[in-house]
Amino acid sequence: MQVVVTGGHGLIGGALTAELLRRGHRVVALGRHAGPGPAGATSVLLGSADAPGALRDAEAVVHLAGSPIAAGRWTQARKQEILGSRTAGTDRLIAALGEAGARPAAFLGASAVGYYGDAGDRPLDESSPAGEDFLADVCRRWEAAEARAAALGARVVHLRTGVVLAPDGGLLGRLLPVFRLGLGGPVGSGEQWLPWISLADEVEAILALLALRDAQGPYNLCAPSPVRSREFAQELGRALGRPARLRLPAALVRLGFGEMGDAVLLSGQRALPRRLEAAGFGFRHTSLRDAIAACLA
Repeated sequence: MQVVVTGGHGLIGGALTAELLRRGHRVVALGRHAGPGPAGATSVLLGSADAPGALRDAEAVVHLAGSPIAAGRWTQARKQEILGSRTAGTDRLIAALGEAGARPAAFLGASAVGYYGDAGDRPLDESSPAGEDFLADVCRRWEAAEARAAALGARVVHLRTGVVLAPDGGLLGRLLPVFRLGLGGPVGSGEQWLPWISLADEVEAILALLALRDAQGPYNLCAPSPVRSREFAQELGRALGRPARLRLPAALVRLGFGEMGDAVLLSGQRALPRRLEAAGFGFRHTSLRDAIAACLA
C-alpha cells in the first residue's frame, strides 16, 4: 500500500513508518514544517506543490500529529495549541486529501484513553462515555474532526492509545534516569490507574487495524492488564534493582504543573482493549514486567 503518515517524527510515528517500510509498503511522511522526514519515507510538506500528487494515490492514512500534551503547564495559549493542532490540523489534512482527489480506504486517527476522563476504578471499554475534563473534550472534538474523513469514502478508526512504553521516549524514557538513581516512586496516592502498551504492540495494533477491513470507530490501544501507579513504580524499580519508594506528593504535582499535573499525573483510566481482543489481536506483551524487561533489553 501507499500509506500517508503524519507525526512520523514522533515515538509512535517513527516506529510505525519503519515497520511499514520493512514490510514493503510505500510511506509518504506528511508534515507541516520543512525538514527531513523519517529515513526511507517520501517527505512532503502539507500545502506544497508536491502534496496533491503525493496524497492522490494514498490508499490509507495514519494521522498521528498533535502538539505534546505533557510539555509544561496548561496556560490558555497552550490549551489552544493542544486543541487546535488536533482539530484544525485534522481539518486541514482532510481538506488537502479532498482537494487532491484522494480516496483512501482507511483513515486511522490518533486519540487517547484520556477520552474517558478520570473514571476511578471503573473498567472502561470503547462503549464507555466521554469524561468532562479538558483532555476528554480534546479527544472528543479530535475524533469528531477525524470522523469527517468518512466523506472521502474511508472507514475511520480512532486510536485511543494509553501510555506507550519505549526505552528512548515517552513516559518510560523520562522516568528511567530518575529510577536508575533510586529516586523514583509513586505519584500522588499511587492508586490511579495507568493503561499501558508496549511500543511493539502499539505498532502491531495499528497495522492490524489497517488490514482489518471492517474495523471502524474507537479502539482502546492498551494492554489487557492496566496497573496502578504504585505497581508501575514497583515493577520499574524491581527491573532496575533500585528502591522505588520516594513518593511525589500530589500537592507538589499541582504546584509544579497545575491543571496538567492533575489531569495527566494524578488521574487515570482503567481502560481495556475489548474491541482489539474481540478482533483476535494477540498482544506480544500482556504483563508489565515483560514489557519493561523488553524495553530494558
